[in-house]
Amino acid sequence: MIPVMSDDFVSAVVSRSGRRRRLDRGAFLFHRGDPVAAVFVVGRGSIELTRFQQGGRPIVLQRAGPGQLVAEASVYSAAYHCDGLAAEATVVHELPRAAFLDLLAGDPALFHSWAAHLAREVQSARVRSEVLSRHTVADRLDGWLTWTGGGLPARGQWRSVAAQIGVSPEALYRELAKRRRSS
Repeated sequence: MIPVMSDDFVSAVVSRSGRRRRLDRGAFLFHRGDPVAAVFVVGRGSIELTRFQQGGRPIVLQRAGPGQLVAEASVYSAAYHCDGLAAEATVVHELPRAAFLDLLAGDPALFHSWAAHLAREVQSARVRSEVLSRHTVADRLDGWLTWTGGGLPARGQWRSVAAQIGVSPEALYRELAKRRRSS
């Protein structure tokens, strides 16, 4: 299952956030190359960190849902290395990066929670890498299902799953149809 940060950590960040932003489906939270000025926590909806390959096919690097931080590694970067897109109507809480770093510096328990979260994100990135290294759509889907707890999202979000496992939506739809026929 994809880990979610502790409620205490998220509450501390959200309570200090100065701004809530509403995004329509498909709207950009930020673009690749934009300077990093804030930390975002998803309040409702979801944000996908997306890189577009040659030819325009998207690869989803992270899908952050309610209670999750978006692009947390960017806290230590000058600019974003991918696009942040709203996968659905979304609300995010925004905390300036400097205020976020001050919050961590002033509270060792929160800093420890942050470090543990980053370690889990590294583990998650390794799982995503392993899923993407699989050769068949069926194997990638099996890996993704194991990683996320075994269930598919609602039909309207299957394109997102295809992007997360690095296949075309049509290839995923064919695999899902094959599984329905054989069950």
